[in-house]
Amino acid sequence: MGNEVGSVPGGTARTAGVTDALLTAVERTIEAVVAAEVVPRWRRLAEADIVEKNGPHDLVTTADRRSEERLTEQLAALLPGSVVVGEEAVSADPGLLDLLHGDDPVWVIDPVDGTSAFVRGDPGFSTLVTLVRGGQPLASWTYAPQLGLFATARAGQGAHLNGERLRTATGRERLRVWISNPVFRTDGERAALDRLMASGAECVPCLTSAGLGYLEVARGQADAVAFFWEAPWDHAAGLLLVGEAGGASLTAAGRPFQVAGGNGLPFTVARDEATARRIIDILAADPEAVGR
Repeated sequence: MGNEVGSVPGGTARTAGVTDALLTAVERTIEAVVAAEVVPRWRRLAEADIVEKNGPHDLVTTADRRSEERLTEQLAALLPGSVVVGEEAVSADPGLLDLLHGDDPVWVIDPVDGTSAFVRGDPGFSTLVTLVRGGQPLASWTYAPQLGLFATARAGQGAHLNGERLRTATGRERLRVWISNPVFRTDGERAALDRLMASGAECVPCLTSAGLGYLEVARGQADAVAFFWEAPWDHAAGLLLVGEAGGASLTAAGRPFQVAGGNGLPFTVARDEATARRIIDILAADPEAVGR
């Protein structure tokens, strides 16, 4: 496939514990928790259910907190010895990110990816779960309940959407790229994206869930995502999903994106290695445009 994400050295040994039974159990757990804690609150949030974390565009809801709490408890029980890095838990204790550098299997959780979309009643939100070990994604789950989409991936075993094998696009000359939400861009990031648009790419602002942007690439409806932040819960699931569908990642430092952090930004996850190189060469052409 030519992708650095799925082709993990020693991949068979690393994924030996990721059985069909575990994959199914995690899928059922996610469905049950989302059905209990997320879906009933969609379009039914009270004012007290919504809190700003770092500004009006960075929100957390009761659905985020309750679903992460339940997923944390239940996923850890499914795999003894595993630990959890969840978006809301890290917000309270950033030191939890250090778990990604350890030897234990780590569940990386975004309980509601696209919280702003969820708050405004848009169906384009998702729940993202990734099992990571030694910094490498082993399996991932991307669930968009209101869109009827459930995508899964296992390192070395491919990516699937609702049971059907996923493949990235080939041969499309004009690129379709999911990019960051305008409300989060710095001047340097805007300049980099202006260059990408000037190259002829169709750029789609991510106004809903980053996880759904990755799914669009994995299913061949888009050619890449291009982002400027590295929060693992936003990217880990999609990184493996696109990689197992045939894609590749590349950072401004010229290396594959690493879930554990320390990446040169911006980065892209694209339909193939050539497309990733084409995009990153444009985005990182000016050193001042490289993101935080």
